[in-house]
Amino acid sequence: MENKNLQQRDGFSSKMGIIAAAAGSAIGLGNIWKFPYITGKYGGAAFILVYLLCIALIGLPVMLQEFTIGRRAQANAISSFKKLKPNTPWFLTGWLGFITAFVILSYYGVVAGWTLSYVFSAITNSFAGQNPEALGGMFGALVSSPWKPVLFQVIFMALTAGVILGGVKNGIEKYSKILMPLLLLIIIILDIRAVTLQGAGEGIAFLFQPDFGKLTAAGIMSALGHAFFSLSLGMGTMITYGSYIGKKENLGVTALQVTIADTAIALLAGLAIFPAVFAFGIEPGSGPGLVFITLPNVFNQMPGGYIFAIMFFVLLAVAALTSSISILEVVVAYFVEDKGWDRKKATIIATVAITALGAFESLTNGTINFTLPLLKAGAVTWFGFFDWMIELSDLLLPIGGFFISIFVGWIMSKKDVDDEITNSGELAHSWVGIFDFLTKWVAPILILITFINLIVGFTN
Repeated sequence: MENKNLQQRDGFSSKMGIIAAAAGSAIGLGNIWKFPYITGKYGGAAFILVYLLCIALIGLPVMLQEFTIGRRAQANAISSFKKLKPNTPWFLTGWLGFITAFVILSYYGVVAGWTLSYVFSAITNSFAGQNPEALGGMFGALVSSPWKPVLFQVIFMALTAGVILGGVKNGIEKYSKILMPLLLLIIIILDIRAVTLQGAGEGIAFLFQPDFGKLTAAGIMSALGHAFFSLSLGMGTMITYGSYIGKKENLGVTALQVTIADTAIALLAGLAIFPAVFAFGIEPGSGPGLVFITLPNVFNQMPGGYIFAIMFFVLLAVAALTSSISILEVVVAYFVEDKGWDRKKATIIATVAITALGAFESLTNGTINFTLPLLKAGAVTWFGFFDWMIELSDLLLPIGGFFISIFVGWIMSKKDVDDEITNSGELAHSWVGIFDFLTKWVAPILILITFINLIVGFTN
């Protein structure tokens, strides 16, 4: 399918730009505060083996599916389905991705704002002399403040919008080429510092020593779910980015390189965190408590901790920014291509709307507090609305991924699919049959299992 306006569309200008942007989208806060912990919790290297298998069976195929849809249609997530299968309800899959992206970025911007706040706290040496209780109080005061998290959220979203305003080549690609090497440099420096601390060996063992006794059914489900979520799948980001990839690029190799980069950064994040945590005899945790309470306590005790605290929170902010750029582009691309808005208008309106929802969610952490009946048993308070939004988006992602797999495997023209992944026959055909099998059968079934597991947890 050819797009008459193809020459007018912006796009990536280099292989490095594609990898930097797509890997930046996949690499986010979850790689740093969730993946390393669940790796250690569920058996270290044993968990990693299962995770890599899940990446091969779900993550890599679905990423290639999204690239295929986007590049074939040369359009945003919603229009891609309209072009490839006109006059059918399949465009609703694009809308599902659009809505998911909108919801995710609304709260992602809030959490990213926390990281910016902690960059300033690290620079001003606000962690010095604080015990764990005081550090916990500092974090609690931040998230419950009626203005401070919103202020930093607005700053973060303004940074994201600034990149998007530049377009694909002069915005997303340009800044991804700067931010991704910066992220890698910082994380390597932190790794070197962490693994050379006395007592770091216990933390390395926590991550990489195989313990199949810890690899429970819950661990396998966690690997299955994280393999899907960690690659930014199911919300249109890779469809949108795929539409900017040139016809000469090898989509399979690109998807593989992005997947490897995402997994490598997650493991390097673990090396930066847990050797240091164990070196100072601190019990490891996961999520916000790990990065906003536990690690400032570690930096307080570490030689040169002031510098490493600054570097770590800059790392968090950069990881958040590279992901938020791709999510906002999903929304902006739709407004530009389907509504005919110029990029500036689309970016401003999308950013303001998403930031407004995020500010409301932020205020539910303390300022707004009354009961609201939701899908969980009984009622939850507005304080729990923020967590509920996160859980809701976790449900929407696998739904989107499931329909994408069905679309590419069963609905989309096989000739179109083969043309894209083999560059019209110029590339090797040997692995196409494996991709077809994973797309038609394995990925949808495993995604469905992930969804069922999530829905049980969501409603109980």
